Amino acid sequence: MNDEHSLGFATRAIHQGYDPLEHEGALNPPVYLNSTFAFPDIAEGQRRFRGESPGYVYSRVGNPTATVLEARLASLEGGEAGLATASGIGAITSALWTLLKAGDTIVADQTLYGCTFGYLEHGLARLGIAVRFADLTQPAALSAALDAQTRVVFFETPANPNMRLVDIAAVSAIARRHGALTIVDNTYCTPCLQRPLELGADLVVHSATKYLGGHGDLLAGAVIGTRELIDQIRFFGVKEMTGACISALDAYLVLRGLKTLELRMERHCASAQTLAELLEAHPAVTQVWYPGLTSFSQAELARRQMSRAGGMIALELRGGYEAGVRFMDRLQLVTRAVSLGDCETLAQHPASMTHATYAPEERARHGISEGLVRLSVGLETCADLAADLTQALAGV
Repeated sequence: MNDEHSLGFATRAIHQGYDPLEHEGALNPPVYLNSTFAFPDIAEGQRRFRGESPGYVYSRVGNPTATVLEARLASLEGGEAGLATASGIGAITSALWTLLKAGDTIVADQTLYGCTFGYLEHGLARLGIAVRFADLTQPAALSAALDAQTRVVFFETPANPNMRLVDIAAVSAIARRHGALTIVDNTYCTPCLQRPLELGADLVVHSATKYLGGHGDLLAGAVIGTRELIDQIRFFGVKEMTGACISALDAYLVLRGLKTLELRMERHCASAQTLAELLEAHPAVTQVWYPGLTSFSQAELARRQMSRAGGMIALELRGGYEAGVRFMDRLQLVTRAVSLGDCETLAQHPASMTHATYAPEERARHGISEGLVRLSVGLETCADLAADLTQALAGV
């Protein structure tokens, strides 16, 4: 195969890291359903255990199917190495357990996926790691939150669920000057639309459950970065701390999803743009947050760090919480469900679903209003989606 850097995104998503002729001509990578692997002699076994030989020992540390996925993800994100994990939270926890210890500080954006926030607020904090939340859309807020013990700066962009953008290059530069590593959750965009490592981030994490898999039939995660950092996370964070290794079958399913990632993202983006414009013009909607709208307050930043605006939309309904519930209950084609990035269009109302256990003032503090609805625009015929959203809004 040609040098990988000369090949296009879709070509690498289909071919990178695998040669069928090295595997009996099998077009797709075999699914290695093994917990353990044999080695020819003790000398080779010693080399593998020391990390001096590329062979396999145990699937918690490495599996041939997962290796193909890891090489492919690293290529797509522009990283030296990748690590596939059992879930997105598995990727985040494995990375942070590796990089942080008692007495350290992590600075995170004030708007995060609920389980990520829970892990930071209730998991890391109880183990002697100081967690500081700041509005990272304002780089000055990061400077104020950093201290001598800060080891990691963590954020999502766009943020889940309200689509706030963080300037990856600016925040990464500030963190680096203070000796901290930057980790960016790139789940919403995928490397098809945004590559944080090229903008200065040190690590990228994904819930591969979402767009990378793309079909709502698996759980998986990934971390991509330098080989040194990925080796540390693999042999400590996963091997000795979380055990959050990906199964060979899930690795195979993510590889299948990657083959159509670029095509799917084009459709997600095109439909989302159309629906965002429709929603913005509807009298039942007070605001729409979508990077492709000219009214989006961070449109210039979106153009700088994203190649397209993505498939996620956030909107605020006139009437608050009750309007959100009415809208959700009237949907007929759009599916009421959490998660995102599937072929099906999914809608969720955070105040009554993912953030229902939070007090209203807590939701407000993290940028989640009572009438906020999040849409993950799928691959259905766009006119059908528009008709369903319109009829649901008529009841609001």
